[in-house]
Amino acid sequence: MKTSLIAAALLAVPALALATAASAADGVSYNYVQGGYTATNGDNDFDADGWAVDGSVAVHPNFHLFGAFNQQEIDHTNIDVDRWRAGVGYNHEVSPRTDLLTRIAYEKFDAGHGADFDGYSIEAGARAALTPALEGYALAGYENYDSKGLLADDSNFYGRLGAQWKFNANWGLSGDVKFSDGDTEWFVGPRLTW
Repeated sequence: MKTSLIAAALLAVPALALATAASAADGVSYNYVQGGYTATNGDNDFDADGWAVDGSVAVHPNFHLFGAFNQQEIDHTNIDVDRWRAGVGYNHEVSPRTDLLTRIAYEKFDAGHGADFDGYSIEAGARAALTPALEGYALAGYENYDSKGLLADDSNFYGRLGAQWKFNANWGLSGDVKFSDGDTEWFVGPRLTW
């Protein structure tokens, strides 16, 4: 009996992923993983670059879980900055090719040497299949860190724009840029979608 239940559960997971992916707007999937190059260009000649990985999985027709990690080294230093992000998103189809999107996340910023902060972010916007090969999104957000006064500005509003060019049903090239209080953070890399 236990073996039958385990086998049924294992068979149900791929079926659930396919069903939830199909419930989003046509051409938009919340089941993906991507990795690549990331960089930050900030005020006062503060520049950093490194690598990033993130992904998302649909757990319900209108909900998905997402997570991200990036590590950047500040130029002309040996200081690495690690950033973690994990959260839940709500997507609501408003047309056959467009979803409204709302996401909330736990944020972690760690630059070592006592610069270790927890926070959260909230963002909302739209995500759409613009053509069969091109997908894009625009989001407005707010983030807040509990820096205990160590950061001059521990909360701010931001804008995020992104796109993906799809080579086929599973592979594409993804790009993202975030504008926040004088800083510009961007990402580019391959995406695997299922």
